[in-house]
Amino acid sequence: MGLTAVATRSAAAVVTCAACGARNRVPAMADGTPRCGRCHRPLAWIAEADDTIFTEVVEGAPLPVVADFWAPWCAPCLRISPALERIAADLAGRMKLVKINVDDAAGLSGKLDVRHVPTLMVFHCGEAVARLPAGAPADQIRAWVTEKVTETERRGSPRS
Repeated sequence: MGLTAVATRSAAAVVTCAACGARNRVPAMADGTPRCGRCHRPLAWIAEADDTIFTEVVEGAPLPVVADFWAPWCAPCLRISPALERIAADLAGRMKLVKINVDDAAGLSGKLDVRHVPTLMVFHCGEAVARLPAGAPADQIRAWVTEKVTETERRGSPRS
């Protein structure tokens, strides 16, 4: 996949630290945020979710979650995926990117009223707080994600 592997329910992703090059396991779900075992810098946190684990992966996240609702047959989805992975790497320690294949998560897509792919949503404490439908250009996606993550960080976490 682009910059990093994607963590799934059954396995942790192996992510290479951008700062020191060390390889690290990053689980889809964790109480803390992933950090490099060698240099302790934040790592990009990218996971997959479907109907069965979405709640665990999103509500349990200690960071703002950017959910990418996509489909493998959707050309705009495939075009923005590398940009989203770069954003997740650049905002490591500040956000978690969760990729949801709508073909595998029809119930969730219906529940959240996802009518078009790609659709991006930002979650804070398990609650959807922002939505960006359809495929915007990469620079607009970066600006939107950065703005929404910053707004969400200002809200604080119930754990702090």
